Formats: sequence, C-alpha cells, structure tokens
Amino acid sequence: MKILAVRFLNLNSLKGEHEIRFDQSPLADAGLFAITGPTGAGKTTILDAITVGLYGMAHRHNNERPLELMTRHTAECYAEVEFEAGGKVYRSKWHLRRSRGKADGKIQPVHMELYDFDKDELLDLKPSEVPAMVAEICGLDYSQFLRSVM
Repeated sequence: MKILAVRFLNLNSLKGEHEIRFDQSPLADAGLFAITGPTGAGKTTILDAITVGLYGMAHRHNNERPLELMTRHTAECYAEVEFEAGGKVYRSKWHLRRSRGKADGKIQPVHMELYDFDKDELLDLKPSEVPAMVAEICGLDYSQFLRSVM
C-alpha cells in the first residue's frame, strides 16, 4: 500500500480544508521526511486523518470512535485518503456532519465510501463495510496498519 494523498476538512485544530500530496514534489522526491512542529500544530491530526479516512477510527479519540475529531464551532468534517494497492488506485472517505448544517446541530451518522479509480466508480458498499474492504485491498486491518505504518 502506498498513500498518495490525504485531504481533510475541520479536523481537530486544523480548521478549513487541507491537502497533502505524497505523490508530488517535494514529498515524492524526498524518500524519507519528518512531520515536525510545535505542540498543537496538527502533526497528529494528519495521522488521525489517514486512519479515519481509511478505517473510520482514530486511536486517540473516544475509544477509537472519532466523533470528537470535528473542529469546534463547525458543522462538518471529512478525511479522505487516496492510495495505491495491488497496482490499483482507490480513494476512501469518512464524512461527519451536524444536522441542518449548524455547529450546534445533532451529530448525524458517519458516512464512509470507497471509490475505485480504475473502474471509475463508487463501490456499492454500506459505510460499515468500507473499513473491511480497505483491509482486504491493502492487506492490513486497522490494528496492523497502526503497528506497521503509523
């Protein structure tokens, strides 16, 4: 498995939309790089975005249920990870919103989806089935991913 990109909106302290392309310069040319910065800068949020985008879980939030990932005073957040596995490219997305698009609205059910770029289609999966399909595609379940990649 090779992570190509991560995109996210309103996760933890990182309000707004963010994108990191690991398949483009300068990161693609670096080989090895470090994520550094002061406390509270959002380093771990980037790692949370990757795990929640793929598996719907972030280990440091509420017993791995990431409902607290949404930035305060916002009504929506998402994390999506574009990755390559077995010579194919996929995009896994986790999305959470509040009712009526209001920051004080009730949290709605989590939505997850998996897109297959080779077939140019959104796979017909229930949100709860996406993490298992990601694990099947990349050969790593959530626990194995945390131990070997994170």
